[in-house]
Amino acid sequence: MTWLRGYEPGWLRHDALAGAALVGLLIPAGMAYAQAAALPPVAGLYATIVPLLVYAAVGPSRLLVLGPDSALAPMISAAVLPLAAAGSARALALAGLLAVYIGGFLLLGALLRLGALTGLLSGPIRLGYLAGIALTVAASQLPVLLGVLGPGGTPWEHLAATAAAVVQHGARPAPLALGLGSLALMWLPRLLRWRPPGALFAVVGSVLAVWLGGLTHEVTAVGPLPQGLPVPQFAQLTPADAVTLIAPAAGVALMVFADTGVLSQSLAAREGRSVSGTGEMAALGASNLATGLAGGFPVSASSSRTPVAIHAGGRTQLTGVVAALLVAAFMALAPGLTALLPSATLAAVVIAAATGLVDPRAIARLWRLSRVEFGLMLATFACVTTIGVLQGIVVAVVLSLLDFVRRAWGPYRAELGDRPDVPGYHDISRHPEAERVPGLILARFDAPLFFANGTVFSAFIRALVENAHRRVTHVIIAAEPITGIDTTALDEVILLDDWLAAHGIELVFAELKGPVKDRLLRFGTRGRFGPDTFYPTVSAAVRALRADGGTGPPATDDGATHH
Repeated sequence: MTWLRGYEPGWLRHDALAGAALVGLLIPAGMAYAQAAALPPVAGLYATIVPLLVYAAVGPSRLLVLGPDSALAPMISAAVLPLAAAGSARALALAGLLAVYIGGFLLLGALLRLGALTGLLSGPIRLGYLAGIALTVAASQLPVLLGVLGPGGTPWEHLAATAAAVVQHGARPAPLALGLGSLALMWLPRLLRWRPPGALFAVVGSVLAVWLGGLTHEVTAVGPLPQGLPVPQFAQLTPADAVTLIAPAAGVALMVFADTGVLSQSLAAREGRSVSGTGEMAALGASNLATGLAGGFPVSASSSRTPVAIHAGGRTQLTGVVAALLVAAFMALAPGLTALLPSATLAAVVIAAATGLVDPRAIARLWRLSRVEFGLMLATFACVTTIGVLQGIVVAVVLSLLDFVRRAWGPYRAELGDRPDVPGYHDISRHPEAERVPGLILARFDAPLFFANGTVFSAFIRALVENAHRRVTHVIIAAEPITGIDTTALDEVILLDDWLAAHGIELVFAELKGPVKDRLLRFGTRGRFGPDTFYPTVSAAVRALRADGGTGPPATDDGATHH
């Protein structure tokens, strides 16, 4: 409980009030996301209480609200529904085991210090993935809101089946009215910039409407909450179930940590602090493990409920503790109240949350800045909405890695020249007035050398030599951007060195990083590249090697040698 260090008594009132305000969102959101995950709604309350208490004990962030999440709901249902019926006790047991696996993966990742795994998903990939999740979630809840049957696998099939059902049978008036009214009540506080969460208005309003209007027979309701503490039902699962859930758990664990890590780091940076990625991973793992054992399902940090806690004046994790205790009190003291809560209202809560997953401004900005990355975003969106959510995780990671390879495969490369009036050496394509140094070719390659770009590097240098149309004695590689080299690329460098030697040209490196130089020597090239092959700066290499004996204008070493 690091948040207890330096805790000020005056904060207690703020944390207590913020926790009370948070409850109005936690209860409907928890039950709604459980419904979206094809689980009993009460499981969403268990998955709300437990992680708040566990994270308060072990979490590194000053204030972070953990619980069910709209982005996780379709992943959970995709993992569970092939093995169990929606809303069944077996489905809940499978979801609990999934959370236990996720907790184990995250704790193992923390033990191995894999906190940097969030980097596996680039920004454009995340945009496309979350947009696909939003469509998947909304499409799955639309039939509930309309009061029709809308079976289907992909979101497109869901939408088609829902449209066909509405055309053939029409929407049921009561669920439709309650659902649309709930959406209006949720968006009203946003328009008026009120602090109370709109979900609270939607839940209270719909319960009153069902009660006063006598609509209990016209709508499908959540039903009363069961009494007693949750008991894990793992005994009804088979070894085959346990094996089947391992792969989905690994993918969901990556997404859980990616979302939580980004949110916690953003909040910490806003306050001028830092948060340990490894510590966050461990706390998230412990929270999921405990939640799975207590009748819940996988959880992550909430990007919608955390700001509510902050805006309500919350200062520390005590806000979450207060909220968890109040949710538990609600379950104990008013279990029958949910018998009047229509499922259409929970569907509306989920749909409203799903719209928050889409960032139109970021998508428009991506279109303006990079059409290639925009294409990657669309490809991720298409995969998530056609082949499946869990498969989409794999595709998202693969696309991120391919994007990295694409960038490193064809990096920016330049021939450098001397501008006598400006220190250093500069890209001739950007500074046509720069002059080539007599007898030398100065080249820069802005990427590590590896199997995919070794031939690109070699072809670039050969083209510079063949198009020089002047006497060249040395090729100087401005090697500061070359942060690594593998054996395949090394073979290309050796072939390039042989080709240059056959043309009477020597290959040298300037500003090559020590570890890369050590790797070159360790690969057995010590006899080929001696001490005179490496120079500390480009200017030092030019002074030693220029064909005019150094009679030209001297370059200045200022640390910015090649722009």
